[in-house]
Parts: sequence; C-alpha cells; structure tokens
Amino acid sequence: MSLGDIYLTRDGYEKLRKEAERLKNVKRKQISKAVAEARAHGDIGENAEYDAAKEAQALNEKKIAEIEQKLSRAQLLEDDNISKDEVLIGATVKLKDLNSQEELEYTLVSEEEADYSQGKISVSSPVGKGLLNHKKNDTVNIEVPAGILKYKILNISR
Repeated sequence: MSLGDIYLTRDGYEKLRKEAERLKNVKRKQISKAVAEARAHGDIGENAEYDAAKEAQALNEKKIAEIEQKLSRAQLLEDDNISKDEVLIGATVKLKDLNSQEELEYTLVSEEEADYSQGKISVSSPVGKGLLNHKKNDTVNIEVPAGILKYKILNISR
C-alpha cells in the first residue's frame, strides 16, 4: 500500500471516522467481554472459544489501525477548489449510454469511498479513468473487459 495522500469527500471522511469510533468504542468492548468469558471457561491452551475471541480481537485492532492510517493521510476534497466543468474526483456525472439509451449517474470518488450500490465509482476503475478530464457534451468510449462502453456526458455537478 502506498503512503501517499488519500482523497476523500467530507462524507467519506466522516464515514471512516465513525467506523473507527464504532470499532474502538463498541466492537472492542464486545470482543473484550468475549475474551473474558472464554478465559473463564478454564484452560486457555485448549479453548477454541478463547482462540476465536483473541483472533477477532487482533482483526479488530488491525482494522482500527488501517482506518486511522487512512484518516491520517486523508486530504479533504473541497468543492470550491475544483473545476465544475470537468470530470474530476468528487464530481457527479450524468451520462447517457449511447448503446442502450439509458441514463446513468455516478459520483467519482477514491477507492476507499467506492460503493457501486450508492452510485460511487472509483477514479481508478475503468469507467472512472475513462471519464476523468472530460467535459459536458463529450462522447467517451471506455474499454472494459466486456467490450466498449459509449457514453455522452450530459451534466457535471458537485
């Protein structure tokens, strides 16, 4: 993993921050209780419950460290500093699929924030890369494993 900056929207930053808080304040306590209960069952050398609880504890601590590291490298994307007429990270792009005539809308975000179910695609994905730096009314051909996608950019917003 590179140690460069991670670009996040304010929402993405808050989501990560809240997840770290949940892991530290809720999950950590639940796991600690499970470790104590398993320890109370006797010999920890042959106690599968204890081993499972300790493994869950290690995984939780690893996840907390990963999130905190991302937060420490985060650069917030502020809309007033970014061009509004060009597709860049943080932009919401309304597209027309020229093959199906269907209209789509995506928000381009960092890999850490990508969530296709919410219409958030990574700028490093094939579609994200293909849309970057284009402007309204541009026609874009994007090569993906399934073939070539043809989109017209209808609107760019922030």
